[in-house]
Amino acid sequence: VKYLRFLKYAVFYLQNITNIDDKIIERAKQEKKDPLKLAREFEKKYLEDMKELGVDSVKKYARATDYIKEIQSQLKRLIDKKCAYKISDGYYFDLTKFPDYGKLAGRTVEGAEDAVSRIDENSEKRNKGDFCLWKFSKPGEPSWKWNKEDGRPGWHIEDTAITEKEFGQQYDIHGGAVDLIFPHHEAEIAQMESLSGKKPFVRYWMHTAFLNLDKTKMSKSLGNMISIRKALEEYYGKVLRYFFASHHYRTPIQFSYELLEQSKNSLERLNDFSRNLKNSKNKDDLDLIAKTKNKFLNAMNDDFDTPRALAVVFDFVREVNKKGGGKKSYEFMKMFDSIFDVLSLEEEKIPTEIKKLLYEREKARKSKNWQKADEVRNTIIKLGYLVEDSDKGPKLKRHR
Repeated sequence: VKYLRFLKYAVFYLQNITNIDDKIIERAKQEKKDPLKLAREFEKKYLEDMKELGVDSVKKYARATDYIKEIQSQLKRLIDKKCAYKISDGYYFDLTKFPDYGKLAGRTVEGAEDAVSRIDENSEKRNKGDFCLWKFSKPGEPSWKWNKEDGRPGWHIEDTAITEKEFGQQYDIHGGAVDLIFPHHEAEIAQMESLSGKKPFVRYWMHTAFLNLDKTKMSKSLGNMISIRKALEEYYGKVLRYFFASHHYRTPIQFSYELLEQSKNSLERLNDFSRNLKNSKNKDDLDLIAKTKNKFLNAMNDDFDTPRALAVVFDFVREVNKKGGGKKSYEFMKMFDSIFDVLSLEEEKIPTEIKKLLYEREKARKSKNWQKADEVRNTIIKLGYLVEDSDKGPKLKRHR
């Protein structure tokens, strides 16, 4: 989104918040909490994590339960068009009414990586793949009155109701992980194109590959999760941003702390280079800058090829280190960072607490109390800073 805005596209970036579904209701029962309040708790944590990661491009967060009227409107229209039918536990979409079903995934049956946990099972369904549009609520579950019955929305219709209200019946880009292609995104297409009669529902689908741990998809159900918060205890948010940007979004990532350490070191190199340029009086190679910018834009224009774009930046760093660079080279690095948001271009204000510890360490070193000096240094590291000793004295640098 930052790149599209850099190119002067007007982007309305919306993220939906699924705050009611079977999983939330089941978790709320286990914890003896109200499902909607539980969803708010997780929403709050999610937004805090996004802030730590510098994800600030979203213009609107849309909770599913704020669009009940729109969901019910879509349900009524699908019934009127004979695309939906009623059975004992709710209203379902009849897939025989939409011959194009499966056109996104290139199939109509479940695959190994599908979000199958949310495929609705009921022996009364007309077709195996028919999905629920509106579920009749059980006692104690959140419910809304519709057609004189208490119910709640199915998972798929939440998203199309939100986007029809906010974007209209067609829009440009829809994101999501690869496991949502089938059946979730197929269901969205079936619902909206059946309602509108317009094709395509979405012009560009951007599906991210999985984040893997030990060559297995990271997931709560497998118990092999490393949360954002856990990673942020060890590494600064910009390091995580760099780590993800160094992989193409359609390519699976094999997560490891060793890779995060490599990302941290690469980012420190870019930061040191940029800060040195900021104060440089050297002349710029304008031809190098122009060629670099062109290569950078070509990489980003090729399906947001961020790894190639970063490689272009590092080639630039190598060349400038050989030839020298100044103000214009620094402006290129600022342009790069306006999109990637990974650099720390301003000299960081070191907290007083850390400065006091550094002074304490220097006192210990001067008195040759090496054990004390090492203990203080380790305390500084635990607080997120590194000490670099040089001829001009010690320097502090953020290490997370």
